[in-house]
Amino acid sequence: MRIIAIITFLGVLCTNTYSFGNTATYARVSTHGSLRVAFQDSTRKAAIDSTAIDTIPVGVVPAKAIISKRLKSKTNDTDVDKLSTFPAVSLQQYLKGAAAGLYVQEPSGEPGTVQNMFIHGTSQPLLSARELYATQPLVVIDGVPMVQEHPYAFDIQQYKFDRIGPATNMLAGINFANIKSVEVLKGLDGTAIYGPKAANGVILITTKSAGTRRRITFDTYAGVATPNAVTTINGRFENNFRKQFYNKYTANGSFSPNDNYPIFLSDSLSNDYYGPANWNDVYYGSSAVYSVNASISGGNELANFRFSLGNTKNGGVADKTNLDRYDTRFLINMKPLKWLAFSAMVNGNRIIRARNRNIRDRLAQINYIPDLSTPLTPNKVKYQQYLGQFGSGFDDNKSNLVNGYAKFAIDLGKFKFITTLAIDYNEGYRDIFYPRTLLQTTNYASNYFGYNQRATIDNVATYSHDINADNKFEFTLGNTFQYDFHRYTYGYAYKGSNDFIKLNLLNSDPSKPEYLTPTVYRSQLVYKFLDKTRSNVTSFYGKVDYSFKGTYNFSLLLRADASSTQQPTDRWYYSPVLTAGWDLKRDFFAESKSVSELSVRGSIGRMGRFENFDNYSQGPQYSAFIGYTGNLITPGYNGIAALARPYTAGYVPYNLKWAYTDQASLGLDAALFNKRLYLSLNAYYKHDKNMLLGVPSAAEYGYTTVIKNGMAIRNTGVDAAVTGVILPAGSKVSWTTSLNVNLNKNTLTALPGGLNQIAMGDRLLKVGSSVDSYWLLNNQGIYNTDAEVPSVGGKKLAYNGIALKAGDPRWQDVNGDNAITDADRTLQGHSLPTVSGGWNNDFTYKRWTLGLNFYYNLGRKLMNQEMANRFDFYNREGVNDINSARDITYWEKRGEYSKYPIYNPASSVAPYQVNQSLFLEDASFIKLRTLSIGYDLTSKFKMKYIDLQKFYIYGSVSNVFTMTKYTGQDPELVNYTGYDTGYGMQIPRTFVLGVKLDF
Repeated sequence: MRIIAIITFLGVLCTNTYSFGNTATYARVSTHGSLRVAFQDSTRKAAIDSTAIDTIPVGVVPAKAIISKRLKSKTNDTDVDKLSTFPAVSLQQYLKGAAAGLYVQEPSGEPGTVQNMFIHGTSQPLLSARELYATQPLVVIDGVPMVQEHPYAFDIQQYKFDRIGPATNMLAGINFANIKSVEVLKGLDGTAIYGPKAANGVILITTKSAGTRRRITFDTYAGVATPNAVTTINGRFENNFRKQFYNKYTANGSFSPNDNYPIFLSDSLSNDYYGPANWNDVYYGSSAVYSVNASISGGNELANFRFSLGNTKNGGVADKTNLDRYDTRFLINMKPLKWLAFSAMVNGNRIIRARNRNIRDRLAQINYIPDLSTPLTPNKVKYQQYLGQFGSGFDDNKSNLVNGYAKFAIDLGKFKFITTLAIDYNEGYRDIFYPRTLLQTTNYASNYFGYNQRATIDNVATYSHDINADNKFEFTLGNTFQYDFHRYTYGYAYKGSNDFIKLNLLNSDPSKPEYLTPTVYRSQLVYKFLDKTRSNVTSFYGKVDYSFKGTYNFSLLLRADASSTQQPTDRWYYSPVLTAGWDLKRDFFAESKSVSELSVRGSIGRMGRFENFDNYSQGPQYSAFIGYTGNLITPGYNGIAALARPYTAGYVPYNLKWAYTDQASLGLDAALFNKRLYLSLNAYYKHDKNMLLGVPSAAEYGYTTVIKNGMAIRNTGVDAAVTGVILPAGSKVSWTTSLNVNLNKNTLTALPGGLNQIAMGDRLLKVGSSVDSYWLLNNQGIYNTDAEVPSVGGKKLAYNGIALKAGDPRWQDVNGDNAITDADRTLQGHSLPTVSGGWNNDFTYKRWTLGLNFYYNLGRKLMNQEMANRFDFYNREGVNDINSARDITYWEKRGEYSKYPIYNPASSVAPYQVNQSLFLEDASFIKLRTLSIGYDLTSKFKMKYIDLQKFYIYGSVSNVFTMTKYTGQDPELVNYTGYDTGYGMQIPRTFVLGVKLDF
């Protein structure tokens, strides 16, 4: 309380603030849920943003930038007021359906897990975490370009479900209570200023600044996350399910060990498996969610500040998962001289996460596969006994995030200059101990510490020159230096001396003689790793903006970028971008009252694509790993350090070139019928070229692939944002509806070396086809008898040389060669939606507000791998493989069993393999994501001595319902591959009550 009193006292002393620069903006503002559109005059003094200096993004022109604003697409905007009331913890969750052209994946409802964003489709085939990382947009907060966890740690993992370490979503550190605006920049007209790292688009976030008066804000919400109902099953259901196969394909319908009949189903009197299936009482459960945030700001014309604190807890509804976030932010602006200003900000976060206890994820982490023949029991008592074993160990996950900047600005009227030092740093810790009771007498310990840091030095100078009232120029020169560094240390060990000594197991004391030979764990069972990767980027650019009569606007940007991740012979890349706009309102509809605004804009340009991995920059290379067990754990042989060629990673030749992206767009923005209808359309063309790909080659040298330039992917589509004021705000009841839509199509246009197609595992990359399509066999039923199997010249139709028989799938022989092979697989469906967006409806009645927010994906298909695994029980039973792990959700009925034919599960052709059209499902959906109601109490609590600006209470329900044809648990719970493994935890239905205060 004493600290709060001091801060409040400082705020009372602050009464005014300074202004720096003018801004022309188009804003969609939500007033307690109702949407209105405001056009702000670019000539208005700094009342628009009285502390503009603290929100100038790195690399963005610090002058008026009037011309650039006129060229901006209105499909970029989001409604921050509405987003800030949503009970989410990550940026991706907030932005679902919020802007046309942005698609968000949430593969699990477990709080704090990694989610993915794509702007205008994918620029690479999503084959692994490397490609996923390379397709994510750049996130910029107050000019600080955020750094994310690098996927290079996957190189030491045999199983790549989750990255080692806490694997926490670093964008969960963004507190939306501090956010003023969010823009989704998609084309080069908006992203080029940020350089090659912005080739996939930019999420531009501006936080709240200090105001013109003393101001205190407080907002909070509290609620409960509830699970969806599930149908549990037990051994009787599983036995009956399998019996239909045995009755059909065994001689007498009897069960025997030779028929792979499991022991755990053999005793129908066993209460553990055939008794109550009530495990869900322990696994699923409601949990609390809450957030509390407060801030104080104020100042005068010489100095002003803003200080905020926040705490958010987001509880999961399965396996007692949760996330706690603590954050603080301090901003200070000073103007010691009329022409000199200084601004500094620091933001800090601590995230603590309780993770799931899935068997699969745990075994993948420890690289140890015990006997998997007996699954967890569906009985609650037995399951609780299993969970109790975790109490003898721990799994601690913590992340710290810090970012900030220091800016110096010189304002000499027409000439302005800003220099900025920006820092973003995040670190993660994970400490694990699993007792021997969880691992068949083998205990396990591991320790991870890793960090990612980015330092940016940015200098921007601008000069405004008006030849006359009709001809106006803005000139910009800038340069940026950016330094990225990623590092981790990791160690794990097996078979400790007991389950009681388990702290600091891997960090011995260097001052003791046993430093290199720890006695708690046997040295031959201790494995240690450390790795680092760094990259530096240097950029120079020039920009000229020209406006004629305020009607015709042009912008030309030229930039040069050099990257340390490119080879020495090809360090630099040179990029041009041209943007133009035409205000049709002024030329053709100046007197029209029905046309408030009408303009067109277009852009065309080229930008280099940043290479995120440093292992391509020096040509051929060596690796320290020489292990042969499948695990990358051996950096030497018999105690002697050794180097080997990275044969499985691919040969890296010399003369690799920059990849680049060619982009063009054409847009229209209109406000019609006395501002009752707002329309923004944007057609785009995005062609990413000369990208790297591992091409099968050089087998005679031991390499599986050679890295080559030449892959190209084209994305084309349309963004649309429409807002209609159905009932205006002046009426007793108002209604505003807004719809944003993105239509996107991707096409692979080239492969290295002029190849037409390349098969990569279960994916086929084929020129002229989509890169997110599945490569599948076509199902046409079942062969009920041997006689039904086609025969040519007395030779039966075969699958990979195995003759098909009764009970086998009727797969289509596409090429008619009387053999089912990979040549008969065809590309089908899309893992990314072809149409996506959101639909908002806001109603007001007096002081009441009602909001409905829908989110949808259309034209998207998924592979239901969970059902393929369920039906492939024969081949998975008793196999000690990570994919045979069965978690407690094995005893949950999902999917529609009746839609699948009864193949012979013992057939050698693997009839229930996942990569066939049998398991391809339409995963289009529309969700009522939020239903909210609120009441404005501001006028009822006006006080004589307290300037109450806002007092708003609200309640909401999120994840209300989903309309879909998909038979799995949720069409959203699928990762970037498009395969639904069933491991995605429920996205909960959440009920919250909240309040917002501003005085």
